[in-house]
Amino acid sequence: MSLELSEPLQKAIDGLSENFSDQITDIYQSTGDTYVVVQKDSITQICKFLKEDHHYTYLSDVFGIDRYTSDDRFEVVYNMISLRDGVRLFLKVRCEEENPEVDSVTDIWPSANWAEREVYDMFGIRFNNHPDLRRILMPEDFDYFPLRKEFPLLGIPGSIELPNSTPDTE
Repeated sequence: MSLELSEPLQKAIDGLSENFSDQITDIYQSTGDTYVVVQKDSITQICKFLKEDHHYTYLSDVFGIDRYTSDDRFEVVYNMISLRDGVRLFLKVRCEEENPEVDSVTDIWPSANWAEREVYDMFGIRFNNHPDLRRILMPEDFDYFPLRKEFPLLGIPGSIELPNSTPDTE
């Protein structure tokens, strides 16, 4: 399959292929965006390379996906933009179901801090070397991860004390 890429994006893909060929699992396009699936052990080196050598200075988002498969169930997706070249690139890493974890990129982009915390809070994916990995939306003692596919749509009765839904009539 041949990818139609802008020159700056092609240079980034070529640089990744030359420097990290054994760490790249897949490169593909979908809905006009380019995705690179990489081995999770190399995420920090690849992100540092893209930022320093190809000017991907803006990490727009980090989000999780529950693929609900038996192999590499979870994905962490990094949405990065080269403001200089005006191009976007998505990096993906896959994590196993049992004890999913990946290295934090907060040393490369401090803006990853809250996004990684949200992925941890909603999916239970741990970010190694994160400076403050704790829940950001759910209570610290909440035992569940609401964006996992097995989480019930209506929640788990009694898992969180909810406020009274009827107003006081005094």
